[in-house]
Amino acid sequence: MSAPPLPEAFGNYALHDFVEIVSPPAISWVPQTLGWWWLGGAVLTFLAWRAWRALRHWYRNRYRREAAARLRALPSTAGTAVRIEDINRLLKLAALVAYSRETVARLSGAQWVEFLNRQCQNPPFSPQQARLLALGSYRDQALDTTRARALIDASLVWVREHGGRCDD
Repeated sequence: MSAPPLPEAFGNYALHDFVEIVSPPAISWVPQTLGWWWLGGAVLTFLAWRAWRALRHWYRNRYRREAAARLRALPSTAGTAVRIEDINRLLKLAALVAYSRETVARLSGAQWVEFLNRQCQNPPFSPQQARLLALGSYRDQALDTTRARALIDASLVWVREHGGRCDD
């Protein structure tokens, strides 16, 4: 069964000649004036410059990440005994990257530890740890767990906070 046909005059008679309003075309988001193009270019240039500096900073400080990873791995690679010589070697390698070879390579003993403490705003090595680092290269000495952990933590602080030519 189908619906009956609609009459010719159906609906509201007052709206018989009414024409729907046509909406205008969409407004483009593309800037129309030269000033906005200049501003957009300046913003993109600034963002590219900042990204380049951040990438350069990250790349130049890769030695810090490597030294920190090696320092954290020391207790597991050396068993329960951590040798001061290994900590000193890692600190010297990191210092050679951050500072000139002429400055770092000749340092040893107390001068070496004084140099390390001078490079941070707050000296990371206590007098006892400084003495251990200064004399550790001359003695084949293994540390107990608590002193080793404290010395590794102080070394990690130095690696993280020292100033050098790699800082931006």
